[in-house]
Amino acid sequence: MSKYEHISNEMRRRIVEGVYPVDQPIPDELSLTKEFTCSRMTVKRALDILVMEGLLYRKRGHGTFIIKSAIQDNKVNATDRENLGLTGLLKNKKIETKLIKFDVLFPPPQVAAHLSVDDDTPVYHVIRLRNVEGEPFVIEETYMPTNLIVGIDKSVLHSSIYSHITDKLGLKIGGAHRKVRADKSTDLDQEYLGCKSDDPVLEVEQVAYLNTGVPFEYSFSRHRYDKFVFTSVNIRK
Repeated sequence: MSKYEHISNEMRRRIVEGVYPVDQPIPDELSLTKEFTCSRMTVKRALDILVMEGLLYRKRGHGTFIIKSAIQDNKVNATDRENLGLTGLLKNKKIETKLIKFDVLFPPPQVAAHLSVDDDTPVYHVIRLRNVEGEPFVIEETYMPTNLIVGIDKSVLHSSIYSHITDKLGLKIGGAHRKVRADKSTDLDQEYLGCKSDDPVLEVEQVAYLNTGVPFEYSFSRHRYDKFVFTSVNIRK
């Protein structure tokens, strides 16, 4: 992990956990430069990430402030610029995983196309329920090539797949293409998410890439409408 990513993660934790008062600016770049023993450019790059995520905003001549709505909302807040996985998004929350399905199969044509693999390349097929602080939040259905993302087992599936990819396999996640859509709840949503038959769900279809440009994940995440919000951040330069 680079220095600016470490600083960004630490500042994100402090913001979410209420270390800094929301009615005052956070420490200035010079103070953070001294604290983290780095250049001012590194601090600026770290804070730029949090600005793009919608956690901070800069007010010229006054400093950098926390956006109150971003930390006071009880929903999972994902932006169009991050690819952290649920564990990365909610580092300060207790996340529990219920494994609904786990098998290895030859991919259907649509899956093979999105993962850029042949139809005779085995892929993991995983369906998981993710509970946050004891409440059901999201059902994740995921496909990953077994020859690229090795070592997936039940212990990994009950924790963080993305941590396994970055920490254990030493791979770097580059980004993702996402489609976000509203859908009607299915039998699976009603059984595991506690949705009513007329409740909407928010589905995120995603193809995630390593920094080499190779796709490693094709997934569908189905979120309870009252537990998730997707934020698009537009920065005018």
